[in-house]
Amino acid sequence: MKIAIIDYGAGNIKSIQFALIRLGFEGILTNNPNDIQSAEKVIFPGVGEASSAMKKLKNSGLDELIPTLKQPVLGICLGMQLMCNHTEEGNTNGLGIFDTNVVQFSNQAKVPHMGWNTIFNLQSPLFQGINENEYLYLVHSFYVPLSENTIAMTNYELQYSSALQLNNFYGVQFHPEKSGLVGEKLLQNFLNLKPVTRNSQPENLIK
Repeated sequence: MKIAIIDYGAGNIKSIQFALIRLGFEGILTNNPNDIQSAEKVIFPGVGEASSAMKKLKNSGLDELIPTLKQPVLGICLGMQLMCNHTEEGNTNGLGIFDTNVVQFSNQAKVPHMGWNTIFNLQSPLFQGINENEYLYLVHSFYVPLSENTIAMTNYELQYSSALQLNNFYGVQFHPEKSGLVGEKLLQNFLNLKPVTRNSQPENLIK
């Protein structure tokens, strides 16, 4: 299986590579459009600040390429947030894949939200074999509110989207590559996904 990890200078790429190796796969680090388009699965990582990351995507033309991809795409952390319309971090427009915005936690919340927290209300084959209220690792100061694309939730000051799906695009706020066996199970589920027909709705999880 050809797995492309989008390399645009704003991702925790090595950890993702090592997680794939533990599963018996090799991810290709690339910003080459042909490599990305021809991959069976695409991972869109992200660690850092949103406006700087978007500039890097625009400079490489990846901001126009990513929304056109047809195969399963997984955005991780900032990668998921950049797939939304807009983020308050740096007052930055995103890729517009998910029709929702990214907002900052209130002043009452300790930020960044860093450490292990639970996910619940799981609604996608991405979570096949993963139990409600499993713990995964998160590091973020901005969040995605609940929307029609929400397929998992986390509670920190309020309930927010810890995972999103629209057609072939998936996003997770947590870091599966740093979340032990549960994170590895999620990555394996992503690699097992079949192509998704455009305009289809997220499937309910049947355990």
